[in-house]
Amino acid sequence: MTMPTTLEETGIQPRPDFTQLERALRRDGTPEYIPLYELFADMPVQEALVGHPLPDRTATIEFYYRAGYDYVPVWPGLPLKLGDLKDTRKGYPISDWQTFESYDWPSTADISFAEYEAVAPRLPDGMRIIAQTGGIFEAAEGLCGYAGLCLLLADDRELVHAIFDRLGELYVAMYSGMASIPEVGAVVISDDLGFKTQTLVSPNDMREFVLPWHKRLAEIAHREGKPCILHSCGQLATIMPDIINDVRIDAKHSFEDSILPVTEAKRLYGDRIALLGGFDVDRLCRSSEEEIREHADMLMDTCGAGGGYALGTGNSVAKFIPLPHYLTMLQQWWRRRQ
Repeated sequence: MTMPTTLEETGIQPRPDFTQLERALRRDGTPEYIPLYELFADMPVQEALVGHPLPDRTATIEFYYRAGYDYVPVWPGLPLKLGDLKDTRKGYPISDWQTFESYDWPSTADISFAEYEAVAPRLPDGMRIIAQTGGIFEAAEGLCGYAGLCLLLADDRELVHAIFDRLGELYVAMYSGMASIPEVGAVVISDDLGFKTQTLVSPNDMREFVLPWHKRLAEIAHREGKPCILHSCGQLATIMPDIINDVRIDAKHSFEDSILPVTEAKRLYGDRIALLGGFDVDRLCRSSEEEIREHADMLMDTCGAGGGYALGTGNSVAKFIPLPHYLTMLQQWWRRRQ
């Protein structure tokens, strides 16, 4: 066998059925097949595999459909002016009460659901939308900078509460709007809370400032009858009991072998939440065809036993992943699905 280089060569014949992914998310027995899940695929990956530009969110339906997914990820619009977390030289808009009060805060009326309105009527039979947006902790970092936020946690916690309260008002409105859309099948809280060895701020600070908002967002999803997925990178062992028992997520995504392999997460948490993805991105990039097929089979056998699992990468389909490697994972999944 050789690695496929096109979607056609994978042999995938799309038959979307979101109810199977929903069964996995809810740990509702064993689905008819192990579904696929990704937070998203980078646009260069999507365009390379469909063979033409994808100018808007509606156009991405083609990629997710042809690649075998049961859903399309869609984002709301919010004109929130943030600093660059990668380039700290550019500065950040909020550092004290004066800059907080002078900041041009958007209102809930500025939130747009235009992409949902465009995608919903064009979904193929069996497909749904998974709703998501960048997280509230990440937004606070974008307003203050990571170092700036840490300093404020030490110097002015009242201001940190004020920042999260303003952000929380916007997030509650966004998630209320997203979750109420009939074509939305699940919602994602996408908020990177950790790095390789621990959470980005102390576990107690996560419990005070971040997790209460996550809980409200999960409650909004559940009130509308939609499962809630948490996507977060990093080592979250100290707060996973809070995330499971208090926030009450249905599924966790983003796994890195050097932090917590998804197979170990299945052992630790699989009786309480679903686990998604977990084919480590570095492993996927470096492995041979045989190794990719064997690892995909192992994940489906180990994590998929009894349900509560969807196959995918450990994070997202990044543009640096060799396309034949990603396609080999998809092809091996399809051979198992048939």
